[in-house]
Amino acid sequence: MAQLPTPQGPVLVVGGAGYIGSHAVQLLRQQGVETITFDDLSTGHREAVQGEFVEADLADCGAIANTLKRYKPVAAMHFAGKTYVGESVTHPGLYYQANVVNSLNLLRELQRAGVRDVVFSSTCATYGQPEVVPIPDDAPQAPITPYGATKLVVEQILASFQRAHGMRNVCLRYFNAAGALPDGSLGEVHVPETHLIPLVLEVALGQRKELKIFGQDYPTPDGTCIRDYIHVCDLAQAHLDAVALLQSGIESLSCNLGTGQGFSVLEIIEAARAVTGHAIPVTVVEPREGDPARLVSGGTRAGSVLGWTPKRADLTAIIEDAWRFKRGHPDGFASTRS
Repeated sequence: MAQLPTPQGPVLVVGGAGYIGSHAVQLLRQQGVETITFDDLSTGHREAVQGEFVEADLADCGAIANTLKRYKPVAAMHFAGKTYVGESVTHPGLYYQANVVNSLNLLRELQRAGVRDVVFSSTCATYGQPEVVPIPDDAPQAPITPYGATKLVVEQILASFQRAHGMRNVCLRYFNAAGALPDGSLGEVHVPETHLIPLVLEVALGQRKELKIFGQDYPTPDGTCIRDYIHVCDLAQAHLDAVALLQSGIESLSCNLGTGQGFSVLEIIEAARAVTGHAIPVTVVEPREGDPARLVSGGTRAGSVLGWTPKRADLTAIIEDAWRFKRGHPDGFASTRS
C-alpha cells in the first residue's frame, strides 16, 4: 500500500493528556502536524502534553465550539472517556454520560464546524465473550459490560453521522495497550492502576508486596487469561495512519488493533522477572466476573486498508520500555529519576 500523506492542518486530540492520546500527540508533532489537546485532566496529566492545550470538559458544548472556532482543525482524534470495566458495572450512569452523551456533544459540534474526519478510540470490549479467537474484524459485537456497550453506541452514532452528514470515521478497536516511549520520557500512569504490566512493575519496584492473579483455572495452557498486548507507539501510529486515510477520502473503517499473538498472565510475569531481575511474588485470588479466557486480535483490515502493522510486537521490548519509564517516574509525572 502506498504511503499516505501527512495530514495538512491542525488535528484536535480529545483526551490527549491520557496514556494513548499523549503518545499520539507526540507522534503527530514529530511528523510536523500541529495539535490541539482538549482534556479535562480528570484522569490525564498536563505534564504529558505537548503543544496547544485546552483544559475543558466535553459536557461544555460552548468550550468545544470555541476551540473549533479558534484552531480550525482538519480532523479529530477522540480518546476521551471512562475506561474501567469494573467501575462501569457498578456505576453505569457515569459511563453513559462520559462515553455516550459527551461523545455526542463532541460529534455535534464537529459537524456544525464542518470537521469531517474523526478517528475514534474504541475497544475489543465491544465483542463481549467472543465466539471465535482470534477475533475477526467483522465478529458479532455483543458487549457484556456498560464500558463495552458505551463504546459500541458511539461507533453506531458515528455510522449515523456518516450517513446523515458525511462525517468520515475510523473506529479502532484496541486490545491491551502497553509499553512506553523507548526513551522513557512518556508512559503509562493511571490512578488507580489496573493494567497488568504496570502493576507487575510496581511489584518489581517495591511499591506493591505482590501481584494478585485473578483466577488460574481458565481453559488455557497455564490456567491464566490470555491477552493480546500492543505497544502504545504502534497504537499512536495507527491513529496517524487513520487520519491520513480519512484525508485521502475513505468514508469509514472499523478494524482491530493488536499483534495477533496472545500472552498469559503468567507469561507476562515471567517476562517481567527476566527484564527487571526481581522475583515478583504473586498470589492467586478469585477470578473476576466476565473475564474472557482469551482475547486475541484477528482480522486483516488494519493491514490491507489502513496499511498498518505493529513494529514493536516483541513482549520483551514492550516490558523493557514500560520498565524504563517506570524507573524514571516511580510516582508518575510528579517525579523523575535519572
